[in-house]
Amino acid sequence: MDNQNSKFRWIVFASVLCSYLLMSSLRTAPGLITDQLMADFSVTATTVGVVTSIQFFVYTALQIPMGILTDRYGPNFFLIVGAILTGIGTIIYSVGSHEFILFFARILTGIGDATIWVNLVLILSQWFNAKEFTRLIGVAGMTGSLGFLMATVPFSAFIILVGWRRTFLLAGILLCLCGILLYFVLVKKPNKPLFEKREMRRENTWVILRRVLSNRQAWAIFFSHFGVVGAYLGLIGSWAVPYGMEMYGLTRIDASQLIMISLVGALIGAPFLSWLASRLRTIKRPFVIFHIVMLLCWSTILIFHGKPPFLFLVMIMFIIGFAFGSNSLTFALVRISFPVNESGIVSGFANTGGFMSAVLLPGIFGKILDHFQNVGELGAGYFYGFITPVIFSVIGLVGMIFIKESP
Repeated sequence: MDNQNSKFRWIVFASVLCSYLLMSSLRTAPGLITDQLMADFSVTATTVGVVTSIQFFVYTALQIPMGILTDRYGPNFFLIVGAILTGIGTIIYSVGSHEFILFFARILTGIGDATIWVNLVLILSQWFNAKEFTRLIGVAGMTGSLGFLMATVPFSAFIILVGWRRTFLLAGILLCLCGILLYFVLVKKPNKPLFEKREMRRENTWVILRRVLSNRQAWAIFFSHFGVVGAYLGLIGSWAVPYGMEMYGLTRIDASQLIMISLVGALIGAPFLSWLASRLRTIKRPFVIFHIVMLLCWSTILIFHGKPPFLFLVMIMFIIGFAFGSNSLTFALVRISFPVNESGIVSGFANTGGFMSAVLLPGIFGKILDHFQNVGELGAGYFYGFITPVIFSVIGLVGMIFIKESP
């Protein structure tokens, strides 16, 4: 089968995106039940922050190994097993009776989740030509934002209707079914091997790693992704809903709607910014601009001492989400900056930066909130907590400035 000229490639694309949609929603969905977890398991904000962030920690730790394995063996096995593992982890999370079980479940979910993006990028490069790749990477980024969007009002409404345990149980079952679907679409129907025997230059893993880790462009992309992804994803996946409920007196549904507005911005921003970069024939210029926009938005929340007027906050969250949509440009930069046979490991390295900050933010934010909650100044806790995304955004902007765009 000629992958790049086959109509079947669109079925492959849709099937992988379906899995990515569900897996993305489960990254941030636990943020909807932060207060319920604290009440049900009698744990502190710090503990919930650790349980939330462990998935991102595992995801981050596995990005470079996943890039190496993907470059050598292809994406099929990892996408199938990843979807099933994420589903199993979510099912265990739904029936957990102790915080250690939740912790273990999030580790499993993180292992499965670590497979999706690097292998999705490789699937795009295998089944689509370079011109289609630039457009579709934006669609893939939009799908991730749509998954985060699902984990707002739709998830909240379902949680209120049937409870958080049944909601996560259903999501886990659906993901296991997605894994089975991927087997038929990626392996059975096109008669492809589970492990691909890829003809590529065999190099010692440490040689490849040293080359990447000594590359200034790779580090610039790493820090750029660190700033644009983690500040946003780490917050909406942990403390954004409690922030709306505690600082503005919103219900869970209303606080979820606030996050949904931000995710609508991301949903619009991802394909638009990919189109804009293609139109301008430059990736760096729009990427720098929207790094600055995101930094200004986080800083504005601090100017209002952590509680801007509500309508202003709605505008800020939409703009932050729109700017977050630019993160898919990271992988367009990887494609033009590095050879194809290293794209997996460099994509994994770049993604490590984004999710490292997503690991750090919930724990830091939770620690700050615990400190100020103990002295009865929760508002001050949120104010100082928002310093974290500002710092992360500054780091991202510095990384972006040092990126050299290939002609």
